[in-house]
Amino acid sequence: MEHTYAVIMAGGVGSRFWPTSTESTPKQFLDILGTGETLLQQTYRRLKNVCAADRIYVVTHANYVAKTLEQLPELTIDQILAEPVRRNTAPCIAYAAFKLKKRDPLANFVVTPADHLITDEVEFSRVVKVALETTKQHNVLLTLGMQPHRPETGYGYIQFKDQSTELHPEIRRVKSFTEKPNTELAASFLASGEFLWNSGLFVWNANAILSAFEKHLPELYSTFNQGWDVLNTSDEAAFIAENYPACPNESVDYGILEKCKNVYVLPANFGWSDLGSWGAVHEQQMPDSDGNTGVETHVLTFDCKNNTVSIPKNTVAVLDGLEDFIVILAENRLLICRRAKEQDIKSFVNEVKLRLGNQFV
Repeated sequence: MEHTYAVIMAGGVGSRFWPTSTESTPKQFLDILGTGETLLQQTYRRLKNVCAADRIYVVTHANYVAKTLEQLPELTIDQILAEPVRRNTAPCIAYAAFKLKKRDPLANFVVTPADHLITDEVEFSRVVKVALETTKQHNVLLTLGMQPHRPETGYGYIQFKDQSTELHPEIRRVKSFTEKPNTELAASFLASGEFLWNSGLFVWNANAILSAFEKHLPELYSTFNQGWDVLNTSDEAAFIAENYPACPNESVDYGILEKCKNVYVLPANFGWSDLGSWGAVHEQQMPDSDGNTGVETHVLTFDCKNNTVSIPKNTVAVLDGLEDFIVILAENRLLICRRAKEQDIKSFVNEVKLRLGNQFV
């Protein structure tokens, strides 16, 4: 498709996947599910069915540029946007939008996290192409909403208006956004049929999203606009190093989408998971007869049920009497906690850093 680009956000730390994911090698650079590809490599390969390889950009932390090039050798250094500091999704999307508009005034692009799982890649490509064709013709902000199948409290939700729009028969107008609800509220969302999971997948043209930044986050817009002349030149890196740290730590959902009136959602169902926790990995793996996942020949279990296990193949492990636990060993780091407390792993990591230093995180 003409003027079509893709932006992969790959700068996160993935602390909820500790101890496997660490600051030096976050989860997007790991083969979490044992598929033979890292999550970043899977994401890049999917997007090559949507646009040309030389139009795929990766936004990542400056510390991960070499790792990104190692895992995606087709990329050139010009296709990597290096963040000197982490500032959430709004600054990185604004940075990408300005770069793409400088390259192509009619740039039209999809934004995707690097660490999501999508099992139906054919349907993914179809949906994204429908979205791109829409945003190519209309200055709207489009998000992909996933059909919920359980009252998940770890995702944000999008409420939509049920009637179809003039944009496309599948597209709906967004009514509201809700951040991670409690169990009772999530159950009511599911029962109503009016809510979708917020996938964090976005589609828009550069002009539409930059107009939204100019209106709703004008200081952020101004930061990048003043560097227009140096974008896509040898002076860009110095400009970003000097100015990026001043950007607000803001999500595009809160800073832009919740404030705009031209926001639409395309309901989709292509086997999506944000792989945001060990519980999400547990759901994607084949359990043994007792509901344990990750149990291979070098892991012996006795009276164990519904556990999530990851033990290196060069290590023998014996588990006895565990039910609903997470047991993860990675090099010199071991995690054992109840599955019900997986949302606390980030707190555990902070505590490890506080008490023992950065070498273990």
